[in-house]
Order: sequence, then structure tokens, then C-alpha cells
Amino acid sequence: MHHHSHGHSHDHGHEHSHAETDSSRIGWAFWLNFCFTIIEFIGGLLTNSVAIMADAVHDLGDTLSIGLAWYLSKLGQKSATDKYSYGFKRLSLLGAMINGLILVAGSAWILSEAIPRLANPEMPMTEGMMGLAVMGIIVNGFAAYKLSGGHSMNEKVLNWHLIEDTMGWVAVLIVAIVLHFVEWPILDPILSILFTLFILFNVLRYVVQTMKLFLQGSPDDTQKQAISDVLLSMEHVEELHHVHFWSLDGEQHVLTAHVVINCSIDNTKLRALKQDVSDRLAPFNLAHTTIEFELPGEPCRDDNDNLHVHPHHHEHVHIK
Repeated sequence: MHHHSHGHSHDHGHEHSHAETDSSRIGWAFWLNFCFTIIEFIGGLLTNSVAIMADAVHDLGDTLSIGLAWYLSKLGQKSATDKYSYGFKRLSLLGAMINGLILVAGSAWILSEAIPRLANPEMPMTEGMMGLAVMGIIVNGFAAYKLSGGHSMNEKVLNWHLIEDTMGWVAVLIVAIVLHFVEWPILDPILSILFTLFILFNVLRYVVQTMKLFLQGSPDDTQKQAISDVLLSMEHVEELHHVHFWSLDGEQHVLTAHVVINCSIDNTKLRALKQDVSDRLAPFNLAHTTIEFELPGEPCRDDNDNLHVHPHHHEHVHIK
């Protein structure tokens, strides 16, 4: 038993150092993007390229979201309080939601700029476009490389943005080279529209995923099923109900469950059973677990509440 509690404190320390590196990685990406976004807006105006402006807005969205993620990842380290007993990990989900909304707004603005240009395209300054594109590939590529080691939902979202940005700059570079030799000014707004629609599609996908976690949907159905199977396979376990599996931030999961046992047990047996539950749940790396044992014939105290998942109030349904 002593060994188990030691393992827990060790894990906790590991988590903390892991989060510190998250924070420094995000800090790096923030300053790179922040300085570069300013260069881009100026460059977009000077070169008269709406594709570069589209990228600048995207990078502005990224800079804001990275700054927010950085701040929230630091705040997320704070210990739990009486009021926020689960700690502050959920703030990163809030951050992901806000980022998504910022990018949707920025994309709408670019579309409103680019679509009228289709009818009346203007020729951008190609040399400037090429220079900015090369810079964009280097800066975003480096920032994406820095963040590729991240595990949190926030870092995954940011890393995906940065990879997109890099790809976007590759596209800008190709268009700039083509425009340098052929006068097809319409390529510039076409590129910005395609790029913006691509961003919107991905952002909306992430917003939906974040919403699910926000509303405490199960983060992983197969994992939930695996946990149920593991608990049901234990000796003396008759059935499970009120199994709630949700996530704090997409990475740290929480489990609560009622476990019905089929025999009356003394303290020694109960302790062994609890240790067995501990050992079997260990591979799932859960952040919080609450297991309620119910003895034979004992009524479930949560049966009358709205969380009850079975059609009958007093009959337990076996999870097969």
C-alpha cells in the first residue's frame, strides 16, 4: 500500500515538470509569432497582397491563442482550491474555445476583403511576397518544430495551426513565383479564399471537439468500455452502474463508478478489493477516481436522480 502512494507522488512531480516545459515551449512560439505577425501586416500592406493579409490575420489569431494558451498553462499549474476542487486544468479548454472563435472572426474578415477582389484583382508586389513567404516558412516551421513535443489539447491545436501556417506560406511562395513570371493577379485572392476556408474547416472541427469535453462528454468511448470491462472482470464484482468518465482538459480524465459486489466482506477483503481496483486502473493514468462499493441488497443511493442510466428504477441492469 505504501508503495502505491509513493508512486502517486512521483507521478505528480512528473506532471508538474512536464507542464513547465509545455509552458516554455508555448512561450517560444508566442514571441516568434508575435514579432512575425507585425512584420506580416506591414508586408501585406506594402506588397498589396490579400493572401499575405489572410496569413497575417491567421497569425494574429495564432498569436492571441498562443498567448492565451501560455497564460492558461501557467494558471493551470495552480493547486486546487476549496472552490475549484479539481484545479484549473479546464481553463485550457476555455482557451481552446476562445482561440477558435477569434480565428472564425478573422477568417470572416479576410473573406470580406478577398471576395470583392475576385471581380477586380490587383497585382501584388511579387519580390516582397517571396521574401515574406520564405521568412514565414522559416519562422512558422521553427515554431511548429518547437511545439511538436507537446501533449495537451492546447498544444496540439497550436501545433496544427503552425503546420497550417507553414503550408500556407509554401502556397504564398509558389503563387508569388508564378505571379513574378505571369500576370494573373486573380491568383492572390483565390489563394487567400482557399486558405481561409481550409482554416475555418479545421477550426470548427476543433471547436466541436472542445465543446464535447466542455459539456463533460466521454473523451474516449473505447477507453470507457475498457475501464468497465476491467472492473467487471474482477472477483466478487456483480455489476457496475453510474459510470461517469469525463475529462478536465482532454488529457486528464476523471472516473466515478458504483461497483456492486456479490458477497458480504470484512475489512481485509475490502482492502484487497480496493488494492485490486487500484492496480487495474493504474494503466489508464486517471487524474481522479471515485469508486463506490455497494453490498448485496443495498439500494443505490443515486437511483432516484436524473443521472440514472437504466430504464428501471430499482432493477439493476448488467453491463455486458
